[in-house]
Amino acid sequence: MSKSLSGKTALITGSTSGIGLAYAKVLAGEGANVVINGFGDADAIEKERLGLEALSGAKAQYSGHDLTKPDEIEAMMAQAAEAFGGVDILINNAGTQHVAPVEDFPVDKWNLIIALNLTSAFHTTRLAVPYMKSKKWGRIIQTASAHSLAASPFKSAYVTAKHGLAGFTKTVALEVATFGITANCISPGYVWTPLVENQIPDTMKARGLTREQVINDVLLAGQPTKEFVTVDQVAAMALFLCSDAAASITGANMSIDGGWTAQ
Repeated sequence: MSKSLSGKTALITGSTSGIGLAYAKVLAGEGANVVINGFGDADAIEKERLGLEALSGAKAQYSGHDLTKPDEIEAMMAQAAEAFGGVDILINNAGTQHVAPVEDFPVDKWNLIIALNLTSAFHTTRLAVPYMKSKKWGRIIQTASAHSLAASPFKSAYVTAKHGLAGFTKTVALEVATFGITANCISPGYVWTPLVENQIPDTMKARGLTREQVINDVLLAGQPTKEFVTVDQVAAMALFLCSDAAASITGANMSIDGGWTAQ
């Protein structure tokens, strides 16, 4: 049986673990070439890359480029173009977080979060769109966040970046609407990933809480289901957005947050 994304190439930033790796696996499972990007243990990344090729029956490439640097983003996109002709599916998923009151928020952390969570998506998108236009088909997906729709205290940079990402996506969707290209956000609530786990100590310090209190009274407090979203649930939405059935969904912000932003 033919796979729905055979012949397509997907590039997913921040995809050596967590949500990004789940995206890569679900798209590879439908036959796409994939380019994964991020940092981590070289042997573990190579194991994942080989696993993606086994899933897809196609090619998987690893990019270790630093997405806070525009010249490295250009190099990553050029590498993908050389290997595959261009990127058909772009998923901007790379991100980082820091938790602190605004008056104490380190300027270098603000700059890092804006660069990685927001500005990198501008650069990958501007470089991917010409190829998508030439093919009259493309899918641009941002991992936004419930924080693209609502705020939480002590996360000024992250909330700013995610709100910006949602607005950027709407603008791009309008610009490419007649070229067979869609641009959408997926906005998860709290997903159990390294990003969430790693912010627990900072939140404990900022709020004077125990680890268990942070999980139950902060992270899951706003999710009516009282359950973490899973990476597989987020990846399934991305796969749907890549399908022909989703061709008329563009400029949308798809909440997967256990009811958080319904409140």
